[in-house]
Amino acid sequence: MRPFRPGFAVLTTAVALLLVPPAPRPARAQSDTAAAGAGAAAPAASAATTPSHDYIAEVRAAFTPENRAYANRRAALAILDSFYAIAVGAFLLFSGLAARLRNIAAALGPKRYVQVLVFLTLYSLIAWVLSFPLSWYSGFALEHQYGLSTQSFGGWLADELKGQAVVVFFVGVLPILALAYRAIEKQPRGWWLTFAIATLPVVLFFTLIEPVAIDPVFNKFTPLSDTKLSAEILDLAARAGIPARHVYQVDQSTKTVKYNAYVNGFGASQRIVIWDTTLKGMTHDEILFVMGHEMGHYVLHHIWKGIAAISIASFALFWLCAWMVRAALARWGARWGIHEAHDVATMPLLATVLTILSMVSEPVANAYSRRVEHEADLFGLEVTQLNDAAARSFIKIGSQNRSNPDPPAWLRILEYTHPPLLDRVRTALEYHPWTEGKPNQYFHPVPR
Repeated sequence: MRPFRPGFAVLTTAVALLLVPPAPRPARAQSDTAAAGAGAAAPAASAATTPSHDYIAEVRAAFTPENRAYANRRAALAILDSFYAIAVGAFLLFSGLAARLRNIAAALGPKRYVQVLVFLTLYSLIAWVLSFPLSWYSGFALEHQYGLSTQSFGGWLADELKGQAVVVFFVGVLPILALAYRAIEKQPRGWWLTFAIATLPVVLFFTLIEPVAIDPVFNKFTPLSDTKLSAEILDLAARAGIPARHVYQVDQSTKTVKYNAYVNGFGASQRIVIWDTTLKGMTHDEILFVMGHEMGHYVLHHIWKGIAAISIASFALFWLCAWMVRAALARWGARWGIHEAHDVATMPLLATVLTILSMVSEPVANAYSRRVEHEADLFGLEVTQLNDAAARSFIKIGSQNRSNPDPPAWLRILEYTHPPLLDRVRTALEYHPWTEGKPNQYFHPVPR
């Protein structure tokens, strides 16, 4: 699954404070397992509920030296990426390049919208070129080295360029950026409050349109072709009290061999998405558990809670951002050739400051994400009562994606948006309140 942070990545782009231009959807994290026949009574405790294999030993055996090397490199790259983004921003500022780009933009027109468009286009292109070696190694070379990518270099590069185009030309980005700089000019000390108040509608807008307008730029989404599986998923949804929603498959096999599934959007745009690699590599009961997990996010209102958390946190985020921008301009503004926060040349500064704040807040965001993923795991187990399928699905995804099943505590805090694989397998093996006469924590059957 994707890390569960609705709108967080979009927030920085949408509020137009431009972090480094986004890479096309990375293959992310781990999913869960699945389900019981719809409409049927809850499955009784059986061999399907009580795993018969030593799955803990299987997890440890699957973490081969090759998988360990991949997981370690991926973790190191995740940490390096933020520092690299900060270095790129510092280079643009201290080299005077940001000021020169501002001068080019100003020469092409006096209107703020034109200046924002020109500066954003040039800045995004230069930042992408400077970041290209790391992006190439992380997104292409490393994945091919460990046999995880099926994508040609041309296909990967096309996705990278699409990402740049989305940053600059996607509907809403430029108007929001122009309005953001107008707010900074009109409220030189209080713009952070306007940004914080605007966070909720901006995040709602991008969360709503992401599944239907952004995601299809990178992949082809089609209704789930397995009609039997689709019916079972919809029946399971009805049992959980979820209105009929769209279940899609996406052609990720053209890019990767990894497994994944996720839920995004809300209202009319909400959809559950299964990678076609997952459909090929997992059994029906495992996939149904994955769907049970995804339904847990819906039933437990995780998307809305995440949006609310982002909106509340944005007040502190933007206050700190404004304070750091003022301090940086007072200290280095003359050297950079930038004297006002509303100068479009501050885009690299805003991006750098937000990257720093993101790094500092990452442990808190990750802790929240791990918690809601654990809740969804428990919901999936309760709605399906298929512990064995859950354990198998975790192991398949962890092994296929070369995950570290038991990372050190510091790495969990810094990088892990999901509970580690070993913890999730243990939960799958040990959590079965229905066999102990105890009530469920999260799933409460809806009368039909």
